[in-house]
Amino acid sequence: MKIQEIRQLSTDDLIQKEKSLKKELFDLRYQRKLGRVEKPANFKSIKRDIARILTILNEREKDGNPS
Repeated sequence: MKIQEIRQLSTDDLIQKEKSLKKELFDLRYQRKLGRVEKPANFKSIKRDIARILTILNEREKDGNPS
């Protein structure tokens, strides 16, 4: 996801997206243990998306902007 796309989402949507990405990361880690990961580059992209979402949420919390 691009940062502009993330900024357009509401806080509730960001929290939901973060949860779904964390679940996806968990599933990928499980697949890694079984040796069935098709695209190992997904780890990096999912981690970065989670970090971007957390950054936006922290910025909004500091600014007091709940949108």
